[in-house]
Amino acid sequence: MSQSLSSFADLLRAVEHTAVHLELRDDYDMGNETAGFEAWKQGHRLDPADRASWWRPWLGLVQEVTAKGVQIRRARVITEPPSEYIRYEHSFTFTNVAAGEEVRWLPRSSAAGIALPEHDFWLFDGRLVQFNIFDDAGRWIRTDQTEEPVAVSGCVRAFDDVWDRAFPHEKYSV
Repeated sequence: MSQSLSSFADLLRAVEHTAVHLELRDDYDMGNETAGFEAWKQGHRLDPADRASWWRPWLGLVQEVTAKGVQIRRARVITEPPSEYIRYEHSFTFTNVAAGEEVRWLPRSSAAGIALPEHDFWLFDGRLVQFNIFDDAGRWIRTDQTEEPVAVSGCVRAFDDVWDRAFPHEKYSV
Protein backbone atom coordinates (compact mmCIF):
# COMPACT_ATOMS: atom_id res chain seq x y z
CA MET A 1 0.00 0.00 0.00
CA SER A 2 1.28 3.38 -0.88
CA GLN A 3 0.61 5.16 2.39
CA SER A 4 4.04 6.06 3.70
CA LEU A 5 5.41 3.62 6.23
CA SER A 6 6.44 6.52 8.46
CA SER A 7 2.90 7.95 8.76
CA PHE A 8 1.44 4.50 9.29
CA ALA A 9 4.20 3.73 11.79
CA ASP A 10 3.14 6.76 13.82
CA LEU A 11 -0.41 5.39 13.98
CA LEU A 12 0.76 1.92 14.94
CA ARG A 13 3.23 3.16 17.54
CA ALA A 14 0.42 5.13 19.22
CA VAL A 15 -1.62 1.95 19.77
CA GLU A 16 -1.91 0.92 23.40
CA HIS A 17 -3.70 -2.44 23.21
CA THR A 18 -4.76 -3.81 19.82
CA ALA A 19 -4.36 -3.25 16.11
CA VAL A 20 -6.35 -5.47 13.79
CA HIS A 21 -6.27 -5.68 10.03
CA LEU A 22 -8.96 -7.20 7.83
CA GLU A 23 -8.03 -7.99 4.23
CA LEU A 24 -10.81 -8.84 1.80
CA ARG A 25 -9.26 -8.84 -1.69
CA ASP A 26 -7.94 -11.81 -3.63
CA ASP A 27 -5.57 -9.68 -5.66
CA TYR A 28 -3.55 -6.55 -5.00
CA ASP A 29 -1.45 -4.61 -7.48
CA MET A 30 1.48 -3.74 -5.27
CA GLY A 31 4.20 -2.15 -7.32
CA ASN A 32 6.74 -2.70 -4.55
CA GLU A 33 6.06 -6.45 -4.63
CA THR A 34 6.41 -7.00 -8.37
CA ALA A 35 9.96 -8.38 -8.26
CA GLY A 36 9.20 -10.70 -5.34
CA PHE A 37 5.99 -11.92 -6.94
CA GLU A 38 7.75 -12.63 -10.24
CA ALA A 39 10.56 -14.50 -8.44
CA TRP A 40 7.96 -16.52 -6.51
CA LYS A 41 6.22 -17.44 -9.77
CA GLN A 42 9.60 -18.72 -10.99
CA GLY A 43 9.91 -20.98 -7.93
CA HIS A 44 11.81 -18.81 -5.43
CA ARG A 45 10.70 -19.26 -1.81
CA LEU A 46 11.89 -17.42 1.28
CA ASP A 47 13.98 -19.53 3.64
CA PRO A 48 12.63 -19.26 7.20
CA ALA A 49 16.12 -20.06 8.51
CA ASP A 50 17.68 -17.13 6.61
CA ARG A 51 16.02 -14.27 8.50
CA ALA A 52 18.45 -11.67 7.15
CA SER A 53 17.20 -12.34 3.61
CA TRP A 54 13.55 -11.56 4.36
CA TRP A 55 13.52 -9.17 7.32
CA ARG A 56 12.15 -5.77 6.25
CA PRO A 57 11.12 -2.49 7.92
CA TRP A 58 7.48 -3.52 8.35
CA LEU A 59 8.52 -6.56 10.37
CA GLY A 60 10.76 -4.44 12.58
CA LEU A 61 7.84 -2.12 13.27
CA VAL A 62 5.57 -5.05 14.16
CA GLN A 63 8.23 -6.46 16.47
CA GLU A 64 8.72 -3.06 18.12
CA VAL A 65 5.01 -2.58 18.75
CA THR A 66 4.25 -6.12 19.91
CA ALA A 67 7.25 -6.01 22.25
CA LYS A 68 5.47 -3.31 24.24
CA GLY A 69 2.46 -5.61 24.68
CA VAL A 70 0.27 -4.55 21.75
CA GLN A 71 -1.59 -7.40 20.07
CA ILE A 72 -1.51 -7.20 16.25
CA ARG A 73 -3.93 -9.51 14.45
CA ARG A 74 -4.53 -9.88 10.71
CA ALA A 75 -7.40 -11.81 9.13
CA ARG A 76 -7.66 -12.56 5.44
CA VAL A 77 -10.95 -13.50 3.79
CA ILE A 78 -10.11 -15.38 0.61
CA THR A 79 -11.76 -17.18 -2.27
CA GLU A 80 -10.98 -20.86 -2.74
CA PRO A 81 -9.19 -22.01 -4.68
CA PRO A 82 -6.86 -19.15 -3.77
CA SER A 83 -5.66 -16.71 -6.40
CA GLU A 84 -2.03 -16.77 -7.42
CA TYR A 85 -1.46 -13.61 -5.36
CA ILE A 86 -2.97 -15.18 -2.22
CA ARG A 87 -0.76 -18.26 -2.67
CA TYR A 88 2.24 -15.93 -2.94
CA GLU A 89 1.16 -13.98 0.13
CA HIS A 90 0.61 -17.20 2.10
CA SER A 91 4.14 -18.35 1.23
CA PHE A 92 5.74 -15.52 3.19
CA THR A 93 3.19 -14.97 5.96
CA PHE A 94 5.54 -16.86 8.29
CA THR A 95 7.54 -13.60 8.33
CA ASN A 96 4.58 -11.68 9.81
CA VAL A 97 4.15 -14.38 12.45
CA ALA A 98 7.87 -14.32 13.25
CA ALA A 99 7.62 -10.57 13.89
CA GLY A 100 4.73 -11.01 16.32
CA GLU A 101 1.56 -10.75 14.26
CA GLU A 102 -1.19 -13.31 14.65
CA VAL A 103 -2.60 -14.21 11.24
CA ARG A 104 -5.71 -16.17 10.30
CA TRP A 105 -7.33 -17.18 7.00
CA LEU A 106 -11.05 -17.53 6.30
CA PRO A 107 -12.39 -19.05 3.11
CA ARG A 108 -14.98 -16.65 1.68
CA SER A 109 -17.53 -19.48 1.58
CA SER A 110 -17.30 -19.65 5.40
CA ALA A 111 -18.01 -15.93 5.78
CA ALA A 112 -21.74 -16.25 5.05
CA GLY A 113 -23.74 -14.13 7.45
CA ILE A 114 -20.84 -11.86 8.41
CA ALA A 115 -21.48 -8.19 7.63
CA LEU A 116 -18.21 -7.46 5.84
CA PRO A 117 -17.29 -3.89 4.95
CA GLU A 118 -16.61 -2.88 1.38
CA HIS A 119 -12.93 -2.12 2.04
CA ASP A 120 -9.95 -3.57 3.86
CA PHE A 121 -9.27 -1.81 7.13
CA TRP A 122 -7.04 -1.36 10.12
CA LEU A 123 -8.70 -0.80 13.50
CA PHE A 124 -6.58 0.82 16.19
CA ASP A 125 -7.52 0.23 19.85
CA GLY A 126 -11.14 -0.31 18.83
CA ARG A 127 -11.62 3.40 18.25
CA LEU A 128 -10.04 4.52 14.94
CA VAL A 129 -10.68 2.79 11.63
CA GLN A 130 -8.46 3.32 8.63
CA PHE A 131 -10.05 2.00 5.44
CA ASN A 132 -7.68 1.13 2.61
CA ILE A 133 -9.34 1.99 -0.69
CA PHE A 134 -8.33 0.10 -3.85
CA ASP A 135 -9.57 0.35 -7.42
CA ASP A 136 -11.00 -2.66 -9.25
CA ALA A 137 -7.52 -3.69 -10.42
CA GLY A 138 -6.25 -3.82 -6.84
CA ARG A 139 -4.24 -0.59 -6.99
CA TRP A 140 -4.17 1.40 -3.76
CA ILE A 141 -5.99 4.72 -4.12
CA ARG A 142 -6.12 6.22 -0.62
CA THR A 143 -6.92 5.71 3.02
CA ASP A 144 -9.96 7.09 4.81
CA GLN A 145 -10.03 7.36 8.59
CA THR A 146 -12.97 7.63 10.94
CA GLU A 147 -13.81 7.40 14.61
CA GLU A 148 -17.54 7.45 13.85
CA PRO A 149 -19.09 5.00 16.36
CA VAL A 150 -21.29 3.11 13.88
CA ALA A 151 -18.37 2.51 11.50
CA VAL A 152 -16.07 1.49 14.34
CA SER A 153 -18.56 -0.92 15.90
CA GLY A 154 -19.31 -2.46 12.50
CA CYS A 155 -15.61 -3.06 11.90
CA VAL A 156 -15.12 -4.49 15.40
CA ARG A 157 -18.00 -6.91 14.81
CA ALA A 158 -16.82 -7.88 11.31
CA PHE A 159 -13.26 -8.53 12.44
CA ASP A 160 -14.31 -10.50 15.52
CA ASP A 161 -16.73 -12.64 13.50
CA VAL A 162 -14.08 -13.38 10.86
CA TRP A 163 -11.43 -14.07 13.51
CA ASP A 164 -13.68 -16.52 15.35
CA ARG A 165 -14.26 -18.60 12.18
CA ALA A 166 -10.81 -18.29 10.60
CA PHE A 167 -7.95 -20.79 10.62
CA PRO A 168 -4.65 -19.87 12.29
CA HIS A 169 -1.90 -19.47 9.70
CA GLU A 170 -0.07 -22.62 10.77
CA LYS A 171 -3.25 -24.67 10.23
CA TYR A 172 -4.23 -23.29 6.84
CA SER A 173 -2.52 -24.35 3.65
CA VAL A 174 -3.12 -23.14 0.12
